[in-house]
Amino acid sequence: MDPLYKKAIAQGVAGMAVFVAFIFLPAGTWKYWQGWLFIAVFSVSTIGFTVYLALHDRPLLERRMNAGPQHEKEWSQKIIVSLIILAFFIFIILPSLDYRFGVSLVPAYLSFVGNIVIVLSFLFIFWVLKVNSYAAANISVADDQKVIDSGPYAYVRHPMYAGALWLFIGMPLALGSWLTICLVPLILPVLFWRLLDEEKILRRDLPGYNEYASRVRHRLIPHLW
Repeated sequence: MDPLYKKAIAQGVAGMAVFVAFIFLPAGTWKYWQGWLFIAVFSVSTIGFTVYLALHDRPLLERRMNAGPQHEKEWSQKIIVSLIILAFFIFIILPSLDYRFGVSLVPAYLSFVGNIVIVLSFLFIFWVLKVNSYAAANISVADDQKVIDSGPYAYVRHPMYAGALWLFIGMPLALGSWLTICLVPLILPVLFWRLLDEEKILRRDLPGYNEYASRVRHRLIPHLW
């Protein structure tokens, strides 16, 4: 089997095991239906991404799989990525504890809404990846990389982070926890830090990025910021 496919399968299996452990152990039951639905939606979305990239953009699949602080060159980014990973775990563990103790459960229909938000965020991220084959999981500039100004990049300079923000909004809804939803604003400073730090690198290392930034003035939200 192709080594890249082996790596993708291994990461997928490991990710599934992590989800099951960190969702159902804190919940204290296998009857946490929001957890099962979330895992199904998240898994189908990521498997769809992986299969598409394996068939149509193998280099991008390799870039996306090199994720984690160990793949970042800048120390600031190592810290930022570590914080994002920590936040992700908090966003799956806390709702499970909330379900177990019944502190701040959301209505069932909002859990379905949360899963819809997750699917939409993945579709938006898919659009980003389809337009930008250089959208690596770590911050780096390839030798042949060019500025992308089409698709979502025609409206904001960092659409990937917009998709990630909606993912963090959808997760606590899908898993059924008002308490965790209240933590979403705490994600913003970390995302902003990563975004602004990445911009410094792109302005320094990517030819044409400064001109692009002068044309597309908003970073994350059209007409706002």
